[in-house]
Amino acid sequence: MDATEEIRRLKYRYLRSLDLKQWDEFADTLTTDVQASYGKRLSFEGRDAVVDYMRTSLPPTIITVHQCHHPEIEVDGDTATGTWYLDDKVLVLDHRLMITGAAFYEDVYARTDDGHWRIARTGYVRSYEAMEKLDDSWQLTANRWSESTPSATTT
Repeated sequence: MDATEEIRRLKYRYLRSLDLKQWDEFADTLTTDVQASYGKRLSFEGRDAVVDYMRTSLPPTIITVHQCHHPEIEVDGDTATGTWYLDDKVLVLDHRLMITGAAFYEDVYARTDDGHWRIARTGYVRSYEAMEKLDDSWQLTANRWSESTPSATTT
């Protein structure tokens, strides 16, 4: 598999493991000294800081959907850069909110000593972000993190 395809798969795994709250797999997509900046308010130094923040900030009552596409990847030996279009949605069940947004990720990748690509720097600046209060007619009919019946997840 060529480096460009490996990096695409890395980014997809980063997004999937984030949305599925698979924190060990998510951590494995990052270098130990990763730098991450998600908009103007959230910046982190190091894998542990990024993973700890995501783990504590995204409990089962917050559902995320991150989709990246239209990658522009440039490989130079054991480093690479990538720009990705992000389209995301966040459901905050406890407050009946839906946040939608778009941005462009700017990433730097490094091939680590074990031969795998990992994200060394990642970040974006929002193109837009919108918040919507969900009215009483909105119902969540399935939630992989809820042990209750579907009707109980609409609170």
